[in-house]
Amino acid sequence: MTLQRHSASSGAQPNSESSHTRAPDSRSSTNRVPDDVLLDAARGCVLAVGVRRTTLAEVARTASVSRMTLYRRFPDVRSMLAALMTREFGALLSEASERAGGARSARERLVNTTVEAIRRLVSDPIMRTVLDVDAELILPYVVQRLGSTQQNAERVLRAEVRAGQQDGSIRLGAENIQARTLLLVAQSFVFSMRTAVSTKDGITEEALLTELSRILDQSLRPVPDSEESGEPE
Repeated sequence: MTLQRHSASSGAQPNSESSHTRAPDSRSSTNRVPDDVLLDAARGCVLAVGVRRTTLAEVARTASVSRMTLYRRFPDVRSMLAALMTREFGALLSEASERAGGARSARERLVNTTVEAIRRLVSDPIMRTVLDVDAELILPYVVQRLGSTQQNAERVLRAEVRAGQQDGSIRLGAENIQARTLLLVAQSFVFSMRTAVSTKDGITEEALLTELSRILDQSLRPVPDSEESGEPE
């Protein structure tokens, strides 16, 4: 705008190349920075200093963009970190579901997906950093409310429970209660796995996940008619 006003007031013809390409190009090229580039920068900052010490200014420097560019996408650190967690954990849950794609029934797929998601979350660098450096940030999602990632996970669980009831591999029941119960069990493993593992006692992560797989499978199996009616087998 400054270039155009100066040219007009001096009576000179505006230079179409400089007025239409230089400044606008600079702005538009910045606007074209993909969200993933900004979130990758945010991820690097979180891994380096933790969630609480991550700032928009530092993320902008890491991504080599202006702070204004970052503010246009994410008005505050909370919204940026929420987008980062949704991306990271959403991709992780999708990968876990893909790994269970060859299951013979919805129950087997649900059990395999849940166990694989826990395995991946426990070893995920972002999750490990949050638990190591900013564990208090997890507390609200344990005792106050469900976050967006938990809600997404519960939707996946509920869909699998419904599919299992339809194909007869999962016992009939209130699918919302079954899905919520599975979520609570799964997140307890994610948050507590490292404290539960004990080399001295021979308790390994894989042994715990194997036992969890058995427990989930047995709890989800349809109840035989004889048990439902109370008749002896």
